[in-house]
Amino acid sequence: MNVLEINVLVLAYLGDAVYELYVRKALINRKINHVNELQTSSLDYVSAKRQAFFLNQLLEENFFNEEELTVIHRARNYKSNRHPKNCDILTYKHATALEAVIGYLSYLGKDDRIQQIMKKIIGGDLC
Repeated sequence: MNVLEINVLVLAYLGDAVYELYVRKALINRKINHVNELQTSSLDYVSAKRQAFFLNQLLEENFFNEEELTVIHRARNYKSNRHPKNCDILTYKHATALEAVIGYLSYLGKDDRIQQIMKKIIGGDLC
């Protein structure tokens, strides 16, 4: 199957899981040993507002290659009026675009590129 033919929301579904795993491992590496503190700290990375912020920051740095930008644009432009109550539609679409590009890279097995993205977002050492 051609990965560019996969629905971008399906790629975002995969990317959400991969992104969350990187965040959780990074927080555990920071020696956070309490579940409540892990949950609270993860909100700095996993909320739609923060994901949209990280995507826009990476876009401003011209961090993504042409293929990745294609996935990002497809996800941002996907026709959907649904979004969580705690954020606007534009923020949600940007967050979905970040998850979609991570899902795209994961589907292709490009773990090194995911690590580059996540290192820019999280900083420090990643698992």
